[in-house]
Amino acid sequence: MAPQVSEHFLSRQPSAIRLAQIKFAERNDKVKAINTAIGNVSLPMHPAMIERMKNLTAEDSPFNDGVVAYSSTVGFEETNKAFLNIIASSGFNTKDLYSQITNGGSQAMELVTLGVCGKTGTSEKPLLLIDAAYTNYGAMAERLGRSTVSVTRTLQNDGKFTLPELDTIESKIKETNPGAMVVIPYDNPTGHFLDHQTLSQLGELCVKYNMWMISDEAYRELHYVDEDTSSVWGLTDKEVSGIEGRRISIETSSKVWNACGLRIGALVTDNELFHQKAVAENTADLCSNVIGQYIFGALAHQEHQDLQQWYAKQRKYYSEMMGTVSKEFKELMPEIIISSPDASIYSVVDVKDLASAGFNAQDFVLYCAQEGKVEIDGEETTLLVSPMAGFYSVSEGSENPGKTQMRIAYVASPEEMKLVPRLFKELFEQYESNRN
Repeated sequence: MAPQVSEHFLSRQPSAIRLAQIKFAERNDKVKAINTAIGNVSLPMHPAMIERMKNLTAEDSPFNDGVVAYSSTVGFEETNKAFLNIIASSGFNTKDLYSQITNGGSQAMELVTLGVCGKTGTSEKPLLLIDAAYTNYGAMAERLGRSTVSVTRTLQNDGKFTLPELDTIESKIKETNPGAMVVIPYDNPTGHFLDHQTLSQLGELCVKYNMWMISDEAYRELHYVDEDTSSVWGLTDKEVSGIEGRRISIETSSKVWNACGLRIGALVTDNELFHQKAVAENTADLCSNVIGQYIFGALAHQEHQDLQQWYAKQRKYYSEMMGTVSKEFKELMPEIIISSPDASIYSVVDVKDLASAGFNAQDFVLYCAQEGKVEIDGEETTLLVSPMAGFYSVSEGSENPGKTQMRIAYVASPEEMKLVPRLFKELFEQYESNRN
């Protein structure tokens, strides 16, 4: 008799973000895939980081003698200073902020969920999400035995996502008594930009109902609208009385700094007790990758002007590519809905006005990964995207908006990204033809 696997493991399915890649890897033909399912940035890191990576055994490197020892759990002082320097470079005061290094933004998400949700006194406090919400928040909560609740924004025909009215959000808070609200100002998966005024309004609700405000700032500075940089660190007691002491941000090397595989992140807060307990909780994981910490630590020494130039370069790269792809989609498929390219590195496409009855985005994604192909310049090619249903939490019996929606990540080369609308159109037509 085989040993038993836990019910939790038996229930697990691959993340919607990784599904297409996993299924494509099982193909035996020689079809090429343009992978836009995962936010796996394919650009070089900041030059200062590259310099350190190339010189790990240099005389001034801590690894020059071949010894790779643990750091403290909180992380190298230099690496924490790097994250604070980055926040400060966007114009925010970091004087009273506490930082700890984590294994990417993902571990920061896990720690913060442990720290602000679950058993509090006599009540169980869930985590409040704004759907469509990054899938790993729900996955982390389930892994940890925490629950989530959500309010749902809407993708309009003009490509703009709209938040629910504030009184709708407030009603959900009254109904569910969450411990914290998660905001993603430069949103994954929607590309929705939450400006300062919106963050201020949401912050007021956090204060009113004594919640933590968690801001996932993985894509901070990647916005393509005429607005100031938006951040939880732009909110102060002068504007939102009581917000200080309940602010937390999740930071990462992955996106703005093009270092997804470095797996270095940070949990930053202005609450000393939360910081102390988060570090204590993380002692079970000993420390984060010290080589990654050292490479990222180079940014502690960069002038703010240099960092601002870097942000401008990244914005130009993405805004041009997102604009080109969005325009091509509308020309090739006039009835498609594609989200406005306002922030981050993602677009959501909705085929509800094109698809025949019973269309399921996940089935289409699997078709593309497992058998779909289009000949381009003599090479058979397919497209990998993410189905959006897993980004929404819907009650039983309710229609999931993500059933006709897919997320596209702008992580392939500009030349490959130009092919995405054509690939999507032809694969969609193949799939619909086979269904009907």
